Amino acid sequence: MSHTVALSLAGLSLVAVAGAIVLPVSAQESLLPEGFGAPSDPAPKAAPTPSPKAAPKAAPKSGPSSGTSSPTPAPSPSNASSTSTPSNAVPSAPNAALPAAPAAPNAAAGDDDELSESEFGVPGRLKYDLPPGTRRALTRVGPLTQNSGGMAPDAFGVRGEYATLLMRASGGDFASRWAHILLRRALLSAIDTPKTVNGADLAAERAALLLRMGESVAARWMVQAVDYDRASRAMVAAAQQVYLANADPAGLCAYVPAGLAHGNEHVWRLSAGICSGFSGEAGPAGWAISRVRSSGKLSPFDILLAERVLGATGAGRRSTTIEWNGVDKLTDWRFGMATATGVAIPDNLMAAAPAAMRSWTVLTPMTEMDVRLAHAPDAAVRGVLSGQAYLSLLTAAAGDQEPSEGLAAQTAQLRDALGAGSGQTRYDAMKRMWDGNAGGSASGGSKADSYAALILTSRAAAAMPSSIKADDDPWQLLGSMLAGGYDRNAAAWLPKLDIGTRAWGVLAVGNIKALGGTTAAVVDDFASDDDSLDQQRSKLLLAGLAGLGRISDEDRSKAASNLGVDFAKESRWTRAIDEAATRREPAMVALLAAIGMQGEWNKVPAYHLYHIVRALRAVGLEAEARMIAAEAVVRV
Repeated sequence: MSHTVALSLAGLSLVAVAGAIVLPVSAQESLLPEGFGAPSDPAPKAAPTPSPKAAPKAAPKSGPSSGTSSPTPAPSPSNASSTSTPSNAVPSAPNAALPAAPAAPNAAAGDDDELSESEFGVPGRLKYDLPPGTRRALTRVGPLTQNSGGMAPDAFGVRGEYATLLMRASGGDFASRWAHILLRRALLSAIDTPKTVNGADLAAERAALLLRMGESVAARWMVQAVDYDRASRAMVAAAQQVYLANADPAGLCAYVPAGLAHGNEHVWRLSAGICSGFSGEAGPAGWAISRVRSSGKLSPFDILLAERVLGATGAGRRSTTIEWNGVDKLTDWRFGMATATGVAIPDNLMAAAPAAMRSWTVLTPMTEMDVRLAHAPDAAVRGVLSGQAYLSLLTAAAGDQEPSEGLAAQTAQLRDALGAGSGQTRYDAMKRMWDGNAGGSASGGSKADSYAALILTSRAAAAMPSSIKADDDPWQLLGSMLAGGYDRNAAAWLPKLDIGTRAWGVLAVGNIKALGGTTAAVVDDFASDDDSLDQQRSKLLLAGLAGLGRISDEDRSKAASNLGVDFAKESRWTRAIDEAATRREPAMVALLAAIGMQGEWNKVPAYHLYHIVRALRAVGLEAEARMIAAEAVVRV
């Protein structure tokens, strides 16, 4: 296990190095990734790392950049989940080479059911095969150090119980993609454990929140940062969810003894039987599953899935047919076991599943490619996939011998957008994708799908020469650049923008330096063309400007009065994030910022965004604050 973590951390450092590469202006190579330059040559399939999560029906009762630099997103778990590269990594040349995607940075049985661990072929005593000196302490837990993109060890402060409660209260669905990326980085950081909590318990809450965010691979990193024989009861429960979300039944085996003692014993008995099968012990494996079946405590369907996994080990029945008739809910157990054995999950169950589970699907390499592609736009919008990772996934899919008609149309559009001979042709192709007219658009041009297209084209947009003829208000072009963090390239378009347009608004908060002449009158001019509901876009623009200190107090008050915004409004949440900023706790600020943006952008109060941007700026995360404020103007 320590070797796995070491390799993961090594991969993270490579991402940090890759993000610092600046390609020369003279590089005149194609922007096309491998597979797009020669349609006749199939591209190799990308294989993202498997993903993590919970149990069947009988469930247990029981995350600094300076203001003048680009955001530093946490390295993502795999090619399929990597975050956007910093803006200073973008090529300035129109046809600079596009690098490869970076590798990686949630019912007691009766007495007659009581059985000993040894009866399942599971040792009653945990064994550890590493020398004591290599054991990891619980005083500092997390895979990301400051050298590999993590935050400072004291970034969460000393109030461990409070941080735990906040994590537990967060649903994981945030309006802002950049807030998601920042929180992932905070949660994965090597953090000092406050004296008021157990290090394994805090790590378990971090892993569980990452799972609810759809970050199954990152959650596995978090679980693996704690030695399994030091896992607390909460960590054992989290580990079960994590390995199921990664469709990795073998990962459960180390936790079976503790799970039998403290968790849902019937679920862990099934796991014990599966693990006996992995060890080649067919007798104990089959007997364990038979005992669970006779107890009547679990659904026969869940037991059948366990037998399917056992059959794959060679220790059980080799032909187990899975029929989904009568199954009305997709649980973590069903997702993990079905995915691990290549059993297709019905579309209706996947559609009704939590959004986070659909992101796990994208990160799971054994899932059919068409299913992963169907959910990739949503994963990109959430922040689970970067533009480069999304592009890599499409590249792999385009290498199939017989791609679908929709995928063929989408990849043809991408070839034009990324590698056409002239900048104008590339821009026109990107524009069609942004407007939802690409043949492979999965959601028919919905807002989420359009923003996913902006993410997909972010690097190509950043390489676009400002000499082309763009729209009079090229807000989509600038929004695409900033979706990838390419703020320096976006700044090149400033001379071509009209004050008061939407594109101006994007750079008014997204540019590294404040734009001159930002007054209440200019904000009013912006609001006059605002077609969003209740002028929400203008309110969020003003909140971003105020939080960044880019509008005077007098102009802020006047514009706020005109728009009906009260920045003086207070709540327990505003006081909490302001106090965390005062204490200089960037991870706590990132957590509270994400909590303040749960849901959709059109429901985020303007005063929330004001406090978020101001607090991030106060703790040295101004670059992230700018990206969040610019995202609001683009997406509302």
